[in-house]
Amino acid sequence: MFKGLIPPAGPPRGLALAQLICRLGDGAYNICAALFFTRIVGLSPLQMSLGMTIGWSAALVLSVPLGRLADRAGPRGTAALLFGCAALALASFVLVSSFVPFVLASCVYGVSQRGGSAAEQALLAGLVPKDQVTRVRAFIQSGHNAGMTIGAGIGGLVVLFDSREAYYAAFALNAVAFLIAAGVLLRLPAVAPVPAGKRALSGRPADRSVLRDGPYVLISALNTFLLLYVPLVAVALPLWISEHTSAPVSLLSVMLMLNTVVVALFQVRVSAGVKDLTSAIRYLIVGSFLLAGACVAFAVSGVPESAWAAGAVLVAGAGLMVVGEMTQATGEWEVSFGLAPKGRTGQYQAFFGNGITVAEMLGPLVLTGLIVYWGAPGWILLGVTFVVASFAMAPAIRWGGRVRAERDRLEEALATGLVVDVEG
Repeated sequence: MFKGLIPPAGPPRGLALAQLICRLGDGAYNICAALFFTRIVGLSPLQMSLGMTIGWSAALVLSVPLGRLADRAGPRGTAALLFGCAALALASFVLVSSFVPFVLASCVYGVSQRGGSAAEQALLAGLVPKDQVTRVRAFIQSGHNAGMTIGAGIGGLVVLFDSREAYYAAFALNAVAFLIAAGVLLRLPAVAPVPAGKRALSGRPADRSVLRDGPYVLISALNTFLLLYVPLVAVALPLWISEHTSAPVSLLSVMLMLNTVVVALFQVRVSAGVKDLTSAIRYLIVGSFLLAGACVAFAVSGVPESAWAAGAVLVAGAGLMVVGEMTQATGEWEVSFGLAPKGRTGQYQAFFGNGITVAEMLGPLVLTGLIVYWGAPGWILLGVTFVVASFAMAPAIRWGGRVRAERDRLEEALATGLVVDVEG
């Protein structure tokens, strides 16, 4: 089983290794950041939250321009450069002593991390055959979760020491991890950039904005609703368990470990069933029902008075959620790569990846109001939202597939001289 977790040699293995190294540092950072900025730097919780929100907002605004930069300048060099900037931002955090410098460093970190990730996805699309992209993406996700799990363990040790020096070491680890990951990416083959102003055979600009691709924009927006499961464990579940169930809050660590370990071990196996847009639609719908089932289990967990019974229902819900997460993610990858035109993967992946940023920014507010204050009906509504969003994505994906197929047919006809280009 473990042999199947090792990516094929060459670019897939290098991309997965870079992801593992990056997320190892991020795992430690995520555990330590809040305590460091409030207890060591002296920021208030409100200042810390506001600064991070501003940073991710900057990443949201600049992600597509940076994705276009990756397409034009080459994704390998762009990813390495942005990962280097992320390392500098992390190093600068140890020098922060007030709110304004913290906001500036947070903006550089958020923009560099998200922009570098989009460029890394463009590099994946350029180095891996189209029919293997989803499977290689699954290897990368396994590396992501393995790195986050190891990093979280390191972060737990840092919090145990709870000293300025220990927190500095965690930030240094994350900075070094980004630099090493950049070095790993630079050892991979280069992908030829798309020069600015280049026109496709159809006469249209080869790098025109993703915002003009109606199906892709709609699919990305609907997928954001499915991604509300991302902040669920970190925000809604701790409050739900502590305020609405008889289970101990410490159970959350077991649920989190279950999630990360299962994804690391089984994401590649789950991805094997997706071969095209049709199977991707099926996976998205099945994943949404599994996520909805998890929501029902979480809603029911507030009923038992026994801590053991409530804990068992919560763990069952966590199991449904992780399987739903893997299934939904597999379908999402096939769609996001499959509908991205050649030469524009950077900006398309950056735009699609904004769904995670939006979910992480708005999710805490939405989920807190929906679940913590409304209770079990809020869980049911969230589950219904997952299912409705997946069914709404199905016709949008078919629309996008038709648009992409027509564009490909036109390009092929122009290339063979069967159609005269009247636009160029």
